[in-house]
Amino acid sequence: MQALPAPAAIAYPQIDPVIVRIGPVGVHWYGLAYVAGFLVAGLVFRALNRRWKVGLTDDDVLTAVLYAIVGVLVGGRLGYVLFYGGTTYVEDPSRILLVWQGGMSWHGSFVGILLAGVLLKRRFKIPFLRLADMAAVGAPAGFFFGRLANFVNAELWGRATDLPWGMVFPGTDGLPRHPSQLYEATLEGFVMFVVLMLLALRKRADGFFFGMFALMYGAFRFGIEFVREPDAQLGFILGPFTMGQALSAPLVLVGAYFVFRAVKQDREQKAAERRINEAARKAKGASAVEPGSEE
Repeated sequence: MQALPAPAAIAYPQIDPVIVRIGPVGVHWYGLAYVAGFLVAGLVFRALNRRWKVGLTDDDVLTAVLYAIVGVLVGGRLGYVLFYGGTTYVEDPSRILLVWQGGMSWHGSFVGILLAGVLLKRRFKIPFLRLADMAAVGAPAGFFFGRLANFVNAELWGRATDLPWGMVFPGTDGLPRHPSQLYEATLEGFVMFVVLMLLALRKRADGFFFGMFALMYGAFRFGIEFVREPDAQLGFILGPFTMGQALSAPLVLVGAYFVFRAVKQDREQKAAERRINEAARKAKGASAVEPGSEE
């Protein structure tokens, strides 16, 4: 019996993860992705500070970016150890420090940057949700560059597929797989960035952009996990669901709450402004009427 032909696949572009080597030191695409993500997010944060008249100085903006960097890196590493590390780091805790061997969790970075926001709130005396909104608008840039770097590194690939755009990644079983890194770069990165930037053309109640960010990311990540290969050390943890889905589903609920809350506040504020304007018009009209003289 003749064997069935293997599904057609797009050739994976072999890209060196190292951009340039200077002696023993190499500049990696993954490291450059972090730099690019923080740079774009910082510039967006600075632009929103001016557009929304928040009142931070450029030094304050730089401080916020530095806090964010620490929160993302420390939170991301500890999140990976907690959520995805299994028993590896329990057996040898010193491996937690070996960050160059890989292992970062976005959900851990999310917690880390929230804690950084709490510290910045106390330092700047600015509402936490306002700072969170400013950070949320530019954050998808980091997803975009980061997922492209995952693609270059041929990591975090998807499940096997017979779709025409499947790719055979190095180090796999030779089957065409979903380029799930590109799906995430597109949805969690490009689409989220464009949507949030367009919405940010108008200032809204505090928490709206944070909520939209959490809602969109949670929904996109939850959906893409259905075509992304589960982590080998964990597999499926809740029936057909992965750890990524278990951590992303609550974000949808949290995001929906903050969006609903902000929209409600906006409507209440507009209604209050209409009442004030109507009362002012009536008062102006009454003062313009002069009492008639009696004969």
